[in-house]
Amino acid sequence: MIFIQLILAHLLGDFILQPNSWVADKENRKLKSSYLYFHVLIHTVLSFIFLWDLKLWWVAVLVGITHFIIDACKLSFQNIQTKKAWFFIDQALHVAVIGGISLYFSEFNFEFLKDQEFLKILMAALFLTSPASIFIKLLLSSWTPVSEGENNLQSESLSSAGKYIGILERLLVFAFIVVNHWEGVGFMVAAKSVFRFSDLAQAKQRKLTEYVLIGTLLSFGTAVIAGILIK
Repeated sequence: MIFIQLILAHLLGDFILQPNSWVADKENRKLKSSYLYFHVLIHTVLSFIFLWDLKLWWVAVLVGITHFIIDACKLSFQNIQTKKAWFFIDQALHVAVIGGISLYFSEFNFEFLKDQEFLKILMAALFLTSPASIFIKLLLSSWTPVSEGENNLQSESLSSAGKYIGILERLLVFAFIVVNHWEGVGFMVAAKSVFRFSDLAQAKQRKLTEYVLIGTLLSFGTAVIAGILIK
């Protein structure tokens, strides 16, 4: 429960109770910003409130101190190019600290690594990320989606968007099958049909439509087969 309590305090302090004006002031003035210290104080107080145990006062103080150190490093080293990366690093470090404190109070062990069902699900989920993307890319390498001289619609798409869309859809399909909700798979197919193939139909590029359709069926098929094998 300590983990849940501290995560709740973190979510409130870092997102709900931190106005954008505070964030902007911290990024501009860095360690000279008074809002940085207000922010840390709020985290400390929230942690103490959610723990609601005088014996655990040192936990709230530790959360506050580590939060200040992490935020100070983020403000000192981030720039426009690395701002997004530092956001995720910052959040990961905060959660890691909370996780470490929680482990101190729990009888944590690694027995779950001996659970064959857990390992099978983890193995399948990992396969459906980058390994499956590479397999599908190789299977599609015999075709080119757009002929020379035609307008290449892919140039207007986000960088690596197709790869991450594929990974997310495979993981979602796999999760639906594992929890025995096949209707979710139908929802995924319908959703992608609406958002993706309507654009392709307007483009009137048959080769590109067929290319995307084959890739989608391979992606969904891989996830479905993985889910069935695990079940």
